[in-house]
Amino acid sequence: MNNTLELLHNHTSVRSYTNQPLTEEQRDVIFKAANQTSSFSLLQVVSIIRITDPDLRKKVMQLSVNQPYIEEAAEFWIFCADFNRNHQIAPKVDLKYIEYLLIGSFDAGLMAQNALTAAESLGLGGVYIGGVRSNIAELTEVLNLPEYVVPLVGLCIGHPAGEKPGLKPRLPQSMVMFDNQYQPLDEEKLANYDQQMREYYRDRPVKAPFTVKKVKGWKDHIEDHLERSKLPFMLEYLNKQGFAKK
Repeated sequence: MNNTLELLHNHTSVRSYTNQPLTEEQRDVIFKAANQTSSFSLLQVVSIIRITDPDLRKKVMQLSVNQPYIEEAAEFWIFCADFNRNHQIAPKVDLKYIEYLLIGSFDAGLMAQNALTAAESLGLGGVYIGGVRSNIAELTEVLNLPEYVVPLVGLCIGHPAGEKPGLKPRLPQSMVMFDNQYQPLDEEKLANYDQQMREYYRDRPVKAPFTVKKVKGWKDHIEDHLERSKLPFMLEYLNKQGFAKK
């Protein structure tokens, strides 16, 4: 196995960091890796807001469900779908179609993944923060984001404090990759995976305040998190930002 595959196969989220900052060279290398990511038709519809001001970082943390590692990480970047640049260049194009939001979301996700992979290749760690969308209207105001710009995900980057967490079990390939046609859910395979997750949570060490002992299967996890992930205000917000009207 080559170094790239080993890095990708051993990814884990890091939520505990030392106070050591990143060097300018490290930041530039990570940004270049993100900026070189594939872009739909070279539209380049992603902007990154790097939060360096301590007071603003605290405010963003509070708006993002009070996840403390947002403040503790050496770097915190927010990846935004950004069609504002494109709009300024081609103002006659109607950007209200949902396809544009899908393009921006996909490209932002790719860039964020490249950034984290680059950071991990340098011996750093990170974790994504979907909680930036929990109070998205207020965050948009705080970051002074104009029309056609939507903050999608945050990324903490820093030097891990202690050992990285163990690998969390993933769905087996047979439940994720299908030949030629989609396949229905296999209950037996799901039950086996559910048991793996129960064993993982049972054996995972507790490191307060970041983890608590919750022994549950994947089915319980899905039901819980799907319910918690509802953001009933999102469509109205996206419409206000100029998206998803058509």
